This record gives sequence, C-alpha cells and structure tokens, in this order.
Amino acid sequence: MGEMDDLCVTDCTRCPALVESRSQIVNGTGPEDADVLFVGEGPGAREDEGGEPFVGRSGSVLDEQLRTVGLDRDTVRITNCVRCRPPENRDPTKAELENCRGYLVREIDLLDPDVIVTLGKVPTEHLLERDVAVTKEAGSVEDVRIGDTPRRLLICVHPAATLYDRSQEETFQNAIQRAAELADVDGSEGGQTRLDGF
Repeated sequence: MGEMDDLCVTDCTRCPALVESRSQIVNGTGPEDADVLFVGEGPGAREDEGGEPFVGRSGSVLDEQLRTVGLDRDTVRITNCVRCRPPENRDPTKAELENCRGYLVREIDLLDPDVIVTLGKVPTEHLLERDVAVTKEAGSVEDVRIGDTPRRLLICVHPAATLYDRSQEETFQNAIQRAAELADVDGSEGGQTRLDGF
C-alpha cells in the first residue's frame, strides 16, 4: 500500500513503473493551512531531482504570475495528482492516477483550501471526472465533491502552455488573478472566524 504522514507520502510502491522511474516521492509544498491549493499532473525531471513540485521552467512562470497578483509561493500550497515521475515524462495512466488519488484527497481534506486550482488537462479532468477543454474553460469555477466535501475548483491552463503558445499567457494570467480574488474574498471574512474557532 503506502504510508502517509500528515500531508506527505513517505513510502509507496503501488505503481511499479513509477517506482522504477522515480528517484524520490515528490510531495506537496507550502503551508498546511494555505487558502489556495494548486494541483499539477506529476513531477518532471527537475521535480524528481529536487523533490519539490514546479521547480523547473513551469515553476518560474507560476511563481512570477503569483507575485503579479499578490500571492506568494510561500503562502500557497502546490501538489500533484501523482507524486512520482512517470517514465519519459508521459502522462500518468488512469490506474496511476487512481492509485495516488487517496493521497491527494487526504491532502485536500487536511488543507481545507478555499479554492483548488487545477493546472492543465490531467488534474482538471481527474478532479472533475469529465472531459475538459482547458483553454476554453480556463478561469471558470466549478463546485465539485472531493472525498465527501464540496470544493471550489478553478480551471487553469498549465503554466508550460504559456511557454509554447503566447496566446495562452493572458488565459493563464486571468485564471491566476481569479484565484487570488477567490482566496482574498474568503481570507478577509473567513480568516478571522476560523482563527476564533481554534
């Protein structure tokens, strides 16, 4: 099976191909009470090396855009649908996504974010459980049950899309801007009461 220590998977051998191709399990990064959770597809070579999601070129694009809208990489949480690098950077298979889903659901439950932002097609389709035209639907917010809890999910293109297709840049920027607004709206009202509850 696999072991999860709070938000981190410490040991898992469910996907033989991924166990073989990974050098380490790449867990989410960021505060355990972040209002915004970004969900990518899976680690690439740089992430597998560094042990952190979104540290390559896509990560720089994301960081830059977060700064522009007043979110800081240190205040958001970033994770992936699968925590191990697929061989040759192929997409994770349905089985691999399912094997890792329990960890993602648990991370979402523990984090209890105001908004989940899916970066690209794989995480969006995985969490919405339907086909998604990401470019068309980017920036739209959907209510979705994850585990047993209704969540707000914001669809976003993958930051890498902006590197290959300039027209995606604005789509990406607008979606990240929307994420900041959603987090803020809740931060101002919900933040206080939540602290009082503890």
